[in-house]
Amino acid sequence: MERIPFHVPTVDELDIAAVLETLRSGWITTGPKNRAFEAAFGEMLGDGFHCVAVNSCTAALHLAVEAVGLGPGDLAITTPFTFTATAEVLRYVGADPLFVDIDPETLRLEPRDVRACIEALDPERRRRLKAILPVHYGGNPCAMEGFEGLGEEFELSILDDAAHALPSRRKGRLIGAWGDVSSFSFYATKTLCTGEGGMAVTRDARLADRMRVMRLHGISHDVFDRYQSNTPGWYYEIVAPGYKYNLGDIAAALGLSQLPRIESFRALRQSIAERYDAGFASVEALRVPPAPDAGDQHAWHLYPLRVAGGREYRDRVIEELSRLEIATSVHFIPLHLQPYWRDRYEFTPSDFPAASELFAQEISLPIFPSMTDAQVARVIAGVREALDTARRD
Repeated sequence: MERIPFHVPTVDELDIAAVLETLRSGWITTGPKNRAFEAAFGEMLGDGFHCVAVNSCTAALHLAVEAVGLGPGDLAITTPFTFTATAEVLRYVGADPLFVDIDPETLRLEPRDVRACIEALDPERRRRLKAILPVHYGGNPCAMEGFEGLGEEFELSILDDAAHALPSRRKGRLIGAWGDVSSFSFYATKTLCTGEGGMAVTRDARLADRMRVMRLHGISHDVFDRYQSNTPGWYYEIVAPGYKYNLGDIAAALGLSQLPRIESFRALRQSIAERYDAGFASVEALRVPPAPDAGDQHAWHLYPLRVAGGREYRDRVIEELSRLEIATSVHFIPLHLQPYWRDRYEFTPSDFPAASELFAQEISLPIFPSMTDAQVARVIAGVREALDTARRD
């Protein structure tokens, strides 16, 4: 029996041709394809957006927190139910995360809970609080209008982790068109895939300029400009201790080729999610993912199925699915259970009960545009069989 992978990147002949064209062009590092990709991404979002292509979403998040001025001793609110990159970039600049638990129904960080956290802070910690980092878990968009309101009321930067959220929409607006800076991922498993890559998006030209400088060693202008200038362009200045976060043109060409198909990719993912929902609706031991709020659009980067019965039972289901040649994953092991975060901040599992409970239940099922109907049917049947086998054991 052929194994069903957890994910298969969608790469067609147009994508391959775009990469070959770049390889033959003589310019394979950051250059014209990079700029074209940034411009196309900005056009997708609408007028007035600045896009900064980088080599990962982690890089985008780091540039965002640095650009808004977070530093040693500062605090930023985020969720423990995320990949470590969301919080680790705060440590890069000496800041600390202030975790707020997810809502057990929406599986998201919710503005009302963030407000409660802010209002409970003592004056000293309130003074140190500088930002909120919402995470659009699985591609289901957060209530960004609520976070924008909190940002205005409490003078906080809103820096959303949009790694899962291309092309999610909140109240009709694309994620990326909210807050101060949004950070996207183009990693191998994401809805748009360049292998490695990311994009920082902002409407603030000042923040964009800072992120462009910092993405490449703090050089005062892009290397591409220096090598393409009609006048001697070899001179440059280092204006800050920057990083090596630029995205090369090979990856940018792949992103530029895939971007026009991102909505069709999403529609295919949604059709798989709808088949899963229907296939699991009558199974008492399962909870399908929460639907997006009315008027919202889910990117369906993940299909996080929940299995009642505790972690040991969930783990047995995963083992049985593997035996049936169906690959799965778990998103996520919450940060408060990870050794670094647990030990540094002295967390216990009960500190964030909703995140701990979701971890003990969650299985991410395969969901990618090229999945066949037969593969989707096999996954549905496999989950049902794995539940029964695990229950008997």
